[in-house]
Amino acid sequence: MSNTGTWMQRVAQDWLVLELAAGSGATALGITTGLQFLPFLLLTPFAGLVADRMPKQRLLQLTNLGMALPAAALGVLAVTGTAEVWHVYVLALVLGAASAFDAPARQSFVSELVDPVDLTNAVGLNSASFNAARLVGPGLAGLLIAAFGGGAVATGWVILLNAVSYAAPIWSLRHLDLARIDAAAPADRGPGAIREGVAYVRARPDLLLVLSMVFFAGTFGLNFQITSALMATEVFGKGPEEFGLLGTFLAVGSLTGSLLAARRAHVRHRLVVGSAIAFGITVMLAGVMPSYLAFALLAPVTGLTALTFITSANTYMQLHTDAGVRGRVMALYLMIFMGGTPVGAPIIGWIGHEYGARWTLLGGGLMTILGVGVSAMLYLRLERTRRERITGVAASPEPASAAF
Repeated sequence: MSNTGTWMQRVAQDWLVLELAAGSGATALGITTGLQFLPFLLLTPFAGLVADRMPKQRLLQLTNLGMALPAAALGVLAVTGTAEVWHVYVLALVLGAASAFDAPARQSFVSELVDPVDLTNAVGLNSASFNAARLVGPGLAGLLIAAFGGGAVATGWVILLNAVSYAAPIWSLRHLDLARIDAAAPADRGPGAIREGVAYVRARPDLLLVLSMVFFAGTFGLNFQITSALMATEVFGKGPEEFGLLGTFLAVGSLTGSLLAARRAHVRHRLVVGSAIAFGITVMLAGVMPSYLAFALLAPVTGLTALTFITSANTYMQLHTDAGVRGRVMALYLMIFMGGTPVGAPIIGWIGHEYGARWTLLGGGLMTILGVGVSAMLYLRLERTRRERITGVAASPEPASAAF
């Protein structure tokens, strides 16, 4: 229920910005998205430490309440006709701050709810639940906005529905069986705990490879909030219903990718690298689609490749990280994955304003593919250095295919 509400608000918030910022919608969308994800860049390392020190069940109840309040405030402002663009900016930042503390706790909580042998399956099913909501939420938001009149007031009612939906996870968390939660021992409260998590990752070339690819894809490729809105309105001249349906088409592929991920017993580098390249190619293809129908038909493929990459990267990080630092490692993962958006979203918005919506997709896909190449070279260099340090002998060059 809450994920459905979240996807509804994403569509409604974007449409509200387009209504309030006539003539500069692309730039305003980029700023809004950047502000909403800026806390992931600034706060997530501390959020990961909090997740390692505090019972996650209690922490997640607080973060869900923290996300409900700014949603309620924005909904009231929109419904009463008093919302301005700067209101959206401020409340998006507040919502992002709560989300920054929610995400690492929620990601690392999965491993406390299931046995290690079921972790890959659980991560896949978690993504399937999220994307099942994504399948319903955007389309429902578009239909409701249109039914309520299509203006700023209509978006407010949809945002208020999201505020109410946070009651569902709060209730669920309160009724979990504590005896069946395999909570990790709390992290040491002494100084240097965040540096310990960073040092752990720096010593692992395999984790650095995944984080580097996630940065490029998250910063430049995974900006569907902006790219879909610009393609729907500026290229194809469509309204809120068609814009919302694009999110639903994306979710069809995303849900399929999540269910396929739930079937995998193991995740290797090869899958993470291959899915990142496939995602970059698909995004570039989306940028040259000649019609709304062709763009919408490609959207499930885009969603499939995106979720295959995201889920495989997430699963690899969790499966190959010690339990005592998992919260901090997942916080670094989320900081890079979502924290890159404040950098990428304004750039993508500016590109859309200056060169047209199609270049937001062409540039994003190209940067994702280039990022995979840079990440692979970094991995091979670090892995060779690590082997030389361990053996004391210069390592011979290893074929890239063997390394993955």
